[in-house]
Amino acid sequence: MPGAPLVDARVQAVLDIPLHRFLGVELRDEQDPASGIRFQVGTASENPAQLLHGGVVYALLDVASFLALMPTLGPGEHAVTHDVAASLLRPVSSGATVDIVGTVLRRGRAVAFLRAEATVDGVLVATGQVTKTVIPGR
Repeated sequence: MPGAPLVDARVQAVLDIPLHRFLGVELRDEQDPASGIRFQVGTASENPAQLLHGGVVYALLDVASFLALMPTLGPGEHAVTHDVAASLLRPVSSGATVDIVGTVLRRGRAVAFLRAEATVDGVLVATGQVTKTVIPGR
């Protein structure tokens, strides 16, 4: 549709979170935000060893999971993180591009269970299990 925004306002709100902007997070596909996010490892996301900081991975596994869940949320619903468990499988060097894709495993009325995977050049580098509580919008 002509003049339609490329990215839904709710998705844009996620992208506009200052941390996400600082890390350089972008959608893998603007036409399908549920397909995940990507970012390049740089000074904002490195640890002192110049490798991807584990805390950044935890946070962005959660973000990709939320984007995967968004199409299932009604206009009056939102979701907040209830629990995150992540496994960091291998180190990621500075300059690498990390793709993170979330998947909805099960969506109930009040709780959603999700999985997220982070890859570099198709190689799995981290996985996460995310539980979100679905809440009515304000």
